[in-house]
Amino acid sequence: MTVLIDYDAGNVFSVTAALERLGEEVVLTDDPSTILSADHVVFPGVGHAAAAMEKLEERGLVDVLCAVKAPFLGICLGGQLMLSSSDEGPVRCLGLVPGRVMRFDKGQVHRIPQIGWNQVHYKDSPLFEGIRQDDWFFFDHSYYMDPDEGSSLAVSQADAFTYSSAIVMDNFFGVQFHPEKSGRAGARLLANFLEVR
Repeated sequence: MTVLIDYDAGNVFSVTAALERLGEEVVLTDDPSTILSADHVVFPGVGHAAAAMEKLEERGLVDVLCAVKAPFLGICLGGQLMLSSSDEGPVRCLGLVPGRVMRFDKGQVHRIPQIGWNQVHYKDSPLFEGIRQDDWFFFDHSYYMDPDEGSSLAVSQADAFTYSSAIVMDNFFGVQFHPEKSGRAGARLLANFLEVR
């Protein structure tokens, strides 16, 4: 069973549909015992970091998410909230992966937000097994993950600016892109995640 975290800030319908197409049983919940007993945990996210953290705190989920031992995948805002802090607030985040979320500025990129398809150049990882190097994934973001050295799993480029597009720390994975909207490559990444033990 895969748990999808319910905190009113997630792109839950498309993520659920993408996982169910892979034959996975998906439960949308904010119940701590269900989350902690899941085989896999997916933490989606769309919206504002400070508001999302407030929702997690209201539902008593901050400590719960930090205690997850199963494979954990944060998507877009969910991936960003895994870091230590975000300038979108500013706000303290979950601290699962050391680092900071920062806003693109006009000196780095010509267009904010970054919306559309972009290439992902990854390090060796079970998450990217069978995915072509520099394959294309769908992005929609104005902020980017800036993890501490060693926690970045993949990078992408916006104009000439390189930023981290996937992070990892122990059982916690985070991606800046939306695998549920990324066609074949995204479906393979989700299938790979479900194979992580």
